[in-house]
Amino acid sequence: MEIQSQTQSFGAAQPQTTPSQDASDALSSDFETFLLMLTTQMENQDPLNPIESQDFAVQLATFSGVEQQVRTNDLLESLAGGLGASGIAQLAGWVGMEARTTAPAMFDGAPLTLAPEVAPGADSAVLVARNAFGLEVSRQEIPLGQPTIEWAGTAQNATPLESGQYNFTLESFSAGEVIGVSPVASYARVTEARQGLNGVDIVLAGGVIVPSEQVTALREPGGSL
Repeated sequence: MEIQSQTQSFGAAQPQTTPSQDASDALSSDFETFLLMLTTQMENQDPLNPIESQDFAVQLATFSGVEQQVRTNDLLESLAGGLGASGIAQLAGWVGMEARTTAPAMFDGAPLTLAPEVAPGADSAVLVARNAFGLEVSRQEIPLGQPTIEWAGTAQNATPLESGQYNFTLESFSAGEVIGVSPVASYARVTEARQGLNGVDIVLAGGVIVPSEQVTALREPGGSL
C-alpha cells in the first residue's frame, strides 16, 4: 500500500517550474522511490536465497551514475547560457558598425560596397552578381588592385535591378583562362546581436542573419576602417 500511495502521488498536479528544476525534482523523487523499492526488496527477500550484497551495490552505483549525468547536463546548460550572454555583451559594440561578410547582401537601390579578392597572378577579373534565386543578373570586369568597389545594382544593359538579396562571385583570369572563382564579401550595417542556436548571431541591415564568426572585418559607417 505504501508503494501504491507513493506511485499515486507522482500523478498529482505540480506547479510550473523551469526544466532544470523539473529535472532536479524528478531526480529527488525517483531517488526516494528507488530507496523505498530497495528497502522493500530487502525486507521481502527469500531467507534461503538472499540477494547478494554486490547486487545492491551495482544498483546503487547505476543510479548514482544517472544522477551525476543529470547534474552534469544541468551544469553544462547553465555554462552555455552564461557564455552566450557574455558573447552578446562583447558584440554590443558592433551594432551600428559595418561588417564584412560573404553572406547575401541586401540591395535597396543604394550602391553596395564589395571587397573582391583577385587570385594571385590574375591579369583581369570579372564580378558576377546573382539574385536570390541563383540567376545571374550582371557580369562586369573590375579594376585590379582596389580593396573595395561600389556595385551600383544594374544589369548588363544598365537597367536598375530590383531590391532584394544578391550574391557575388569573382572570376579571376590569366591570359584569358579562369584561374580562380571565389565569393565576394560585402559591407552591411549591423543592427542587432542575438543568441543563436550555435552561438551569437548578428543581424545585418535588411534582416540578413550571420554567425558572428563569419565576420571578417568591421569599419565605421561611411567607409573608414
